[in-house]
Amino acid sequence: MSDHGTALTSTPSANRRIAALDALRGVAIIGIIPMNVIAFSMPAAAYINPRAFGGHDLGETLLWAISFVLVEDKFRALFAMMFGAGVAILLDKRSAHPLRDHFARMAALLVIAVAHAVFLANNDVLRSYAVAGLLLPLALRWRVRTLLLVSGALVAGQLAVSGWYAWDWLAYWQQRAGGALVDPAPWQVAEAAYGFNPDAITAAIQRNDAGLWERVTLRLSQAEQQLRFVAASLPSALAAMLLGMAFWRCGLLAGQWEARRAMRLGLICASASLPVLMALAGWTMNSGFDPIVTAANVLVWSAPFDLALGVAYAAFAMALFGSSLKEHRSTMLLAAAGRMALTNYLSTSLIFAVMFAGWGLGLFAEVSRGQALLLCLVPTAAILAWSAPWLRHFRMGPAEWLWRSLADLKPRALRREAGS
Repeated sequence: MSDHGTALTSTPSANRRIAALDALRGVAIIGIIPMNVIAFSMPAAAYINPRAFGGHDLGETLLWAISFVLVEDKFRALFAMMFGAGVAILLDKRSAHPLRDHFARMAALLVIAVAHAVFLANNDVLRSYAVAGLLLPLALRWRVRTLLLVSGALVAGQLAVSGWYAWDWLAYWQQRAGGALVDPAPWQVAEAAYGFNPDAITAAIQRNDAGLWERVTLRLSQAEQQLRFVAASLPSALAAMLLGMAFWRCGLLAGQWEARRAMRLGLICASASLPVLMALAGWTMNSGFDPIVTAANVLVWSAPFDLALGVAYAAFAMALFGSSLKEHRSTMLLAAAGRMALTNYLSTSLIFAVMFAGWGLGLFAEVSRGQALLLCLVPTAAILAWSAPWLRHFRMGPAEWLWRSLADLKPRALRREAGS
């Protein structure tokens, strides 16, 4: 099978579950947790800048660096790749009305995503996935080479647009760092948005102390801001989804590659991305987490390398889960978690909301970065503990059942029949 010329007629079978792919989806879900906990537990700027909240000592700085290089946006990209592969699998299945079924699934997912964003997590990514998913049927008959090229073009286009502004930011920063007398206003704006801002911290704490209904009302009033968030994330989400479709079509995510070949792809992508990400982390730390440098490096220059490292993780995982760890208990636990990916993604938000929201335990702004990362063990342990037992008795996770039932406009069968 050609890596680059695979068309729809020679796609892998979409009618069997692939444990390695399910396990990879489980890795993606668990890998998102360490960054989501920062979004739930700290003011918004702390997501990219540890100096924005409590991150002044060496330990907090190192934790930020490790997260930036190895975690931040890598697993979100991997999650989007899994979504793209999942859409390709479902579109490949025989059905009377495949496009109608697909659009119904995306509409149902958007309903769930909006509810998730309003009630639990306004950084929800599922809204972008549902919208980007509407475009994926256009790529249904594209060859692997075309999928890869369009994905690369989307990444390059987004980098060019955002980089246009980032160059201006960095030119200003260089002048300011060199002692030039420049207007301080741009730096002050950046500091307020991405640096240490006592007023922003106070406002975030006050918002978090509000009751559930007040938070819902506030989020509903921010519809325009949320639309901009979704629109801004579409190119990167769609690029990752197209990669997922490509790697399904060429057999990597279908478990058809030899472990050595998958490992080779992983090493190439890791070698291309890790040195750049480490250099960006070093530059950011050496600048004292200057808000302009931090924003440019985290939000702009790292983006293509985040995606490349996500590909490396996918390749490494498929190599291991499909060979040396094929029958390992850890693979089976991760596969169960991956089969309930939507349920586990939403339940993680619920657990964190109970921990940090004012209507829950109220731990927002009460924990350090290190403590927040330790709290990631709670949803991670829960996901690994409940997924396999649930699937022994039920066909799918509760959120998956809701998604499919909404798409079908009728309840799906949930409980397994005896002997099934």
